[in-house]
Amino acid sequence: MKYIVCKKPGVFEYLEKEAPKKKVGEALVKIHRVGICGTDLHAYSGNQAFFSYPRILGHELAATVLEIEANHQDLKVGDPVAILPYMACQHCQACIQGKTNCCENMQVLGVHTDGGMQEIISIPSAFLLPAPHLSLDEIALIEPLSIAFHALRRAGLQKGEHVLVIGCGPIGVGILKLAQAQGATVVAMDVNAARLQFAKKALGIENTVLTGTNAADQCRDFFDGKRADIVFDATGNKKALETGHHYMSHGGRYVLVGLYKADLTFLHPEIHAKETSLLCSRNATREDFVSVMDFLASGEFPTANYITHRVNKAGMIQHFERWLLPETGVLKAMVAFD
Repeated sequence: MKYIVCKKPGVFEYLEKEAPKKKVGEALVKIHRVGICGTDLHAYSGNQAFFSYPRILGHELAATVLEIEANHQDLKVGDPVAILPYMACQHCQACIQGKTNCCENMQVLGVHTDGGMQEIISIPSAFLLPAPHLSLDEIALIEPLSIAFHALRRAGLQKGEHVLVIGCGPIGVGILKLAQAQGATVVAMDVNAARLQFAKKALGIENTVLTGTNAADQCRDFFDGKRADIVFDATGNKKALETGHHYMSHGGRYVLVGLYKADLTFLHPEIHAKETSLLCSRNATREDFVSVMDFLASGEFPTANYITHRVNKAGMIQHFERWLLPETGVLKAMVAFD
């Protein structure tokens, strides 16, 4: 079978190997779609935290079942499935408390262990979710949207609240659309005017602010003269992460979804005076996946607009490096592994 491996930063290889054999408790699944995310781009660039090489990337996956044992979900050969890529141990303190998204012994497909950029993988059947009512494209979008949904759940979003999302990449846009669907007033902020324009025209995010001069005043204009109840950082940029709380109201919540590899510094009096709830949001849970699947099944999410670039597996390597460039306008690239 064909697979793609990132041998080291900046180097992909398109290779062939034998298909895996199904182990007890696992299922063999055929990969049809692999969504490209920031983790993959950072891994290729050599600046992804918690990472080692060589590594088969890919954790935004759509698949169908090839072989499976009897299972409690009644999954059968041929069934379309989503894959929960966070291989939680189920035994640590976090897992016992239901916080499998931050398992102490986490193994994430495509990060800590080989992922889905291969035609067939064997995976514990407990990490599969039946997705009979979704297209393959929609199934591959469940994971990034679940990260967005988990961030909203982590923040305790209430209908009618004012939400600012800094960073209009795939996760940031997901937060915006899901918060909008839950009745929030949302504002998108980014350094890239073209990305804001895309978010407005293609994805229906009406309120946008270009980072820089008078950004705070523009945000308050959209929020009836107030600051944001919740600010989400979806950039992973040091400067953005360290300053996003400036847009937050007193008593508000600041949620760090983006990940930066080194130290962050906050002026304590600034965050203390607001009694800031400073939260981190990592990965997602099975419950988040199920909620997002229901949302996608409703048809409310603009899947066709969200996926901006498509290639087949044989053509991915020649296109991948260009997806690092802002001028290519990539929001979500999708690789067909059929």
